[in-house]
Amino acid sequence: MLIPHGTVVALVDGKRFILLRNSGTEAEPELTAMPTPALAHNNHSNTGHRSSAGNHADHLVEEDAFATAATNWLNDQAVGHKIDKLIVIAAPRTLGEMRRHYRKQLEQVIVHELAKDLTAKKPPEVLAALRVKH
Repeated sequence: MLIPHGTVVALVDGKRFILLRNSGTEAEPELTAMPTPALAHNNHSNTGHRSSAGNHADHLVEEDAFATAATNWLNDQAVGHKIDKLIVIAAPRTLGEMRRHYRKQLEQVIVHELAKDLTAKKPPEVLAALRVKH
């Protein structure tokens, strides 16, 4: 897959949110780290899981809240025209939760999605995963 210069790559799982930008060319991409934004993920009202005495889903509630917070940040960036091309790479369950919160403006800037947890991988490994035919 060709990655245009300036494309932002968001790596997300239930606990980590990593941003990379292609500072290279489309043909020779080079992913460089961007500052990690502070996320407000204490709002659990929009998540699909509830914890109770019989259902100990606290970790799912936290992961969903984190995914929602990451998506809200990406939504704000898209609405503010701060991101014009985005690749979202997230753990499959996290990606599903994120999609529930995409705004139209964010959907318009997403050029590719990959349902895979790559948050622990280095930029060359991320590029290799994007080159694999899916």
